[in-house]
Amino acid sequence: MFTGIVQGTAIITQIIEKEDFRTHIIEFNDDMLSHLSIGASVAHNGCCLTVTRIEDSKVSFDLMQETLHVTNLGELTVGDRVNIERAARFGDEIGGHQMSGHILFMATISQIEKSTNNCQIGFEIPEQFKRFVFTKGYIGIDGISLTIGDVKENTFNVNLIPETLQRTNLSSRKIGDKINIEIDPQTQAIVETIERIMASKLT
Repeated sequence: MFTGIVQGTAIITQIIEKEDFRTHIIEFNDDMLSHLSIGASVAHNGCCLTVTRIEDSKVSFDLMQETLHVTNLGELTVGDRVNIERAARFGDEIGGHQMSGHILFMATISQIEKSTNNCQIGFEIPEQFKRFVFTKGYIGIDGISLTIGDVKENTFNVNLIPETLQRTNLSSRKIGDKINIEIDPQTQAIVETIERIMASKLT
């Protein structure tokens, strides 16, 4: 389980390509490495990956075909930064909202508006997923727990404080970039349950 409170960003130092398969080697700082072991779960841009190797500060993660297809991790290159969150431990403070690390879809950045102390980013989402997006609802954006702002048709926006921009890779994002989206699991479950109930009453 994750909370959407990103601990920082880490640089991809090497990518090993194989058929429908990738290994990302990422440089971790001391805090991220603390008590890290092979088999541990770590979120990269919100996507849960498993540690497969640790050599000093270099940590390896394998990405399967489905991960490369559904998330933006397959578009990354050496030198790119990813948002990192270690899995939550029992007793940790839940500062964001409960997240599984399973990406549902990718959204496209359609708008960026910056002011002195605020940054508003707009996203366009696939039509079939707009039913999960509500004003003031929770959403995971590249692994960051955020509150949804305005919603209009198949677009929505979020507002970012300077701390979020400093701690994550959203400060370097541009219009047209693809962003990993995880819908709040409770929201998804409620919407899909209501849809099933309504469908059964119509048959």
